[in-house]
Amino acid sequence: MLNVQMWRQAVTVMPRISREDWDGLDLISRWLIASRAAVLVMTVMSAAFGGLLAAKAGHFEWLPFLFCTLGLCLAHATNNLVNDLTDYWKGVDEGNYFRTQYGPQTVQAGFLTVKALLGYAAITGLVAVLIGAYLIAWRGEGVLWLLGAGAFFVLFYTWPLKYIGLGEPAVLAVWGPLMVGGTYYILTGEWSSHVAWASVAYALGPTAVLFGKHIDKIDMDRAKGIHTLPVLLGERLSRYSVLAMLLIQYALVLGLVAVGYFSLPILLCFAAAPSLGRVWSVYKNPRPDGPPPELPAGIWPLWFVATAFWYNRRFGMFFIVGLLGDLVLSRF
Repeated sequence: MLNVQMWRQAVTVMPRISREDWDGLDLISRWLIASRAAVLVMTVMSAAFGGLLAAKAGHFEWLPFLFCTLGLCLAHATNNLVNDLTDYWKGVDEGNYFRTQYGPQTVQAGFLTVKALLGYAAITGLVAVLIGAYLIAWRGEGVLWLLGAGAFFVLFYTWPLKYIGLGEPAVLAVWGPLMVGGTYYILTGEWSSHVAWASVAYALGPTAVLFGKHIDKIDMDRAKGIHTLPVLLGERLSRYSVLAMLLIQYALVLGLVAVGYFSLPILLCFAAAPSLGRVWSVYKNPRPDGPPPELPAGIWPLWFVATAFWYNRRFGMFFIVGLLGDLVLSRF
């Protein structure tokens, strides 16, 4: 029986479920949980930015845009599935590792066998590749380079990139120029340096989210020999790096207004700026030893990452509203 309520839950939070709960779920619910669908919203936003920027340039078609968005989401989901497989094979999730505390790692928890998770990843990845093949046929061989770059990050983000401090730069490149710029290219057939900079203005948000997650588990990663960028930089510098990234987002937007690429409506994204106060209140101090009283139930052990994710969704929402205003103004 289809569990639509679980679908809604799985695309908004990481459900914490038992084996009994899992056994009663439909296939779609299982896929959404196994692929960590709650974080796909960041990919949808990247595709939406690329589509709006293409519309601003006078080039937009719904069918290629929808296929592009779906393909990116499936590629991201495949990456999440491959990440879990890689971490399981390397023994990372053993010993109550951070990832297993806030949501099920389906193989580690015994919900799926390795063979079953491989099947999930293979089918999800195959559909993403088929969508990519359609987009190549529609736009041309330039899309092949995008598909190849995406495949590289899907397969090698967890190892070796994350292990040598390149996971965070990879996310900046993927959620910025690759996703936003790639969507723009597919719809327009052109590359744009302005779009690349605009994409970075958004991609700094998902990068900050990843930084937050890696700060949360910095001690565990250090003990397991996973040298994420926060492990290399240290907790204090990493916390302030996140704050710097969020401020740079606004600086990039102002710069793009100054050079005439964006018009004044884009400044609506500054409506998210007051929320930086909450981010500052969290990131100015080291991680607490336990959940503070004011933290809603079910959030811990997510601390830095939960705040960054909350802020990124707000900034992204206002950024989209600003882009819509910019698009409308460009028509007059």
